[in-house]
Amino acid sequence: MNRIFGKAKEKVPPPNLTDVITGVDGRADNIEQKISKLDVELKKYKDQMVKMREGPAKNAIKQKALRVLKQRKMYENQSVSLRNQAFNMEQANYAVQSLKDTQSTVAAMKTGVKQMQKEFKNIKIDDIEDIQDEMADMLEQADEVQEALGRSYGMPEIDDDELAAELDALGDEIALDNDTSYLDEIKTPSAPSREPGADSITNKDDVAVDEFGLPKLTA
Repeated sequence: MNRIFGKAKEKVPPPNLTDVITGVDGRADNIEQKISKLDVELKKYKDQMVKMREGPAKNAIKQKALRVLKQRKMYENQSVSLRNQAFNMEQANYAVQSLKDTQSTVAAMKTGVKQMQKEFKNIKIDDIEDIQDEMADMLEQADEVQEALGRSYGMPEIDDDELAAELDALGDEIALDNDTSYLDEIKTPSAPSREPGADSITNKDDVAVDEFGLPKLTA
């Protein structure tokens, strides 16, 4: 059968933009290396021409320099063209990748919406509201229990004004307890003017005192 109809040609996969861009950039880099070498050669010819006098020899060097300069211009044009091609392909590759990313994002959003719809079917708003009402009732009951446990028993009813007056009076009593002015009225005996054991000991007021500095009792 293959001899009659021939064998079907294998499909060649389309070129990959990233690979093509890499190849073009590599060619442009190679050309720029050649330009660098020509620059070195041009500098050599220029230095030679500066040292030479006008004549056939200098004209020969000048012709070589012009030939190298012509090659350099040609390589520069090729480099610019390749860089532009690479840039255009990069822009196209970026646009293609952006479209793919957009498609993936849309697909993910669709999947998320479907999943949300599925989960919402398992949730009933009425059940949530009932739970909220039950929780409010339970919290209110808990407050009532706490209030009942904190209730006081056997406490007499006292007027607030009477309590305020008693508090003021209590403050006055505390102030009196802290008053030490009465100590100023007590006079302590003066220190003896002689050492203990002396025949006659008096204080600074000329009052006879015993060895401890206390006034002597007359017999």
